[in-house]
Parts: sequence; C-alpha cells; structure tokens
Amino acid sequence: MNLVILSPEKEIFSGAVKSVKVPGSAGQFEMLENHAPIVSSLAKGEVRVLKANGEKMIFKVEGGFVEMLNNEVSLLVSGLSAEVA
Repeated sequence: MNLVILSPEKEIFSGAVKSVKVPGSAGQFEMLENHAPIVSSLAKGEVRVLKANGEKMIFKVEGGFVEMLNNEVSLLVSGLSAEVA
C-alpha cells in the first residue's frame, strides 16, 4: 500500500509501506493492506510506519487527519515535532 504524509509546510513522506499505526482521537489503530476505508481525526501521539523494505519510522504529531481508501493512506498532520528512524 502507499502512504503520503503531509504537513502544512511540506510533504514529509511518500512511498510504499506495510503498515501504519496512528493515534486516532478515539484510540490508536493500525492499518494494513486492504484495510476498510476510513477517515479519522488524530490526537497527539506517535505515527509508526513500517516501510515495505522493513525500515521503521516514528513521527510525533500534535494532531491531524488520516484517510485510507483503496490501499492509499493519506496523513495530514500538524505540529510535527520529531522524526525518529
């Protein structure tokens, strides 16, 4: 599946991933390939990404939104405070 992470300033990441775990406003959840379509607001927390090559990335966010549709994940985030590889 493909992931795009955008902040108001720039595109932060775009590429193939195996999974994305996000801090949904109603609780943390993970999206894998063929996940049901969903739109959710994000709370403050960590976005954890497992790239297709097995590399892990962690982004700390203050909030935002996520949409999953047809194996395309779009994250619109605010307050990106750190990126840990």
